[in-house]
Amino acid sequence: MERATFGGGCFWCVEAAFEQLEGVDSVTSGYAGGHTEDPTYEAVCSGSTGHAEVVQVEYNPDEIAYEDLLEVFFTVHDPTTKDREGPDVGSQYRSAIYAHDEAQLETAEAFADELEAEGLYEGIVTEIEPLDTFYEAEQYHQNYFEKNPNDAYCSMHAAPKVETVREKFGENVAPEH
Repeated sequence: MERATFGGGCFWCVEAAFEQLEGVDSVTSGYAGGHTEDPTYEAVCSGSTGHAEVVQVEYNPDEIAYEDLLEVFFTVHDPTTKDREGPDVGSQYRSAIYAHDEAQLETAEAFADELEAEGLYEGIVTEIEPLDTFYEAEQYHQNYFEKNPNDAYCSMHAAPKVETVREKFGENVAPEH
């Protein structure tokens, strides 16, 4: 198993999207990219810790490639808006890729450059940097969409991302979804 860490707005939405994929063993909501040890949700939401809401994806590279995860990541959020995704505004909602090794770092940078070169996005603001520390979010944030599918926020923001993954990446969607 390998790990990949992505920030693309509210972690509930990003988590729900990646959980659809075949080859993804687990998705954990958390925080990365900040300067405070053991941050809490409330502290991260205040913007004072420097962390982004992220998900850490544990996946089997024999079943799904890191590049496939990057494609899903760039599809389910807007990588051209700084510190914002949908209704969520603040640096904790920034677009970010936290690489676990040099190969991921190089692959993510090349992938983003290619998207811009192809004209799919103009002005990608996604931060791409090495992962320093990942802090797991509080338990009530884990599998939030799965546990709360009728939550208004989830219905309006997570459900469309899940539907996009099912439609666009159908061949990679796990059978139980």
